[in-house]
Amino acid sequence: MPETDVKRSLLLVDDNEVHLTFTGGMLKGNYDIIIAKSGKEALGLLIKGVVPDLILLDIVMPNMDGWETYNRIRGISLLRDVPIAFFSSLEGENVVQQAADMGAADFIPKSCGKDEFLTRIASIITKYEAK
Repeated sequence: MPETDVKRSLLLVDDNEVHLTFTGGMLKGNYDIIIAKSGKEALGLLIKGVVPDLILLDIVMPNMDGWETYNRIRGISLLRDVPIAFFSSLEGENVVQQAADMGAADFIPKSCGKDEFLTRIASIITKYEAK
């Protein structure tokens, strides 16, 4: 299989089962999906050696929100170059600005359409592969 045909892996972190199912369905044919239902579960996978091509991180989660999860992931040296995009139902300039200030690869609102969502995911992966 040529290198360009290799499926990229995405770690999808969200506590909402409906969002996981819907988002996973949109990504399924194009990417290998790894699911974590909490920030703690995501960190557990990552510490065990899972290194995805992209992490899609919800913000509003119980116990450990997306902001804290992001900071903890960035503390793992092996994962410093893995792009993290926030994918959240929160919207507004403040949230988008906070994501940018933290160094997130993107902030994608859950309200965006499938085509825009897939285009933004592909763009992030392409940009980070070029580095």
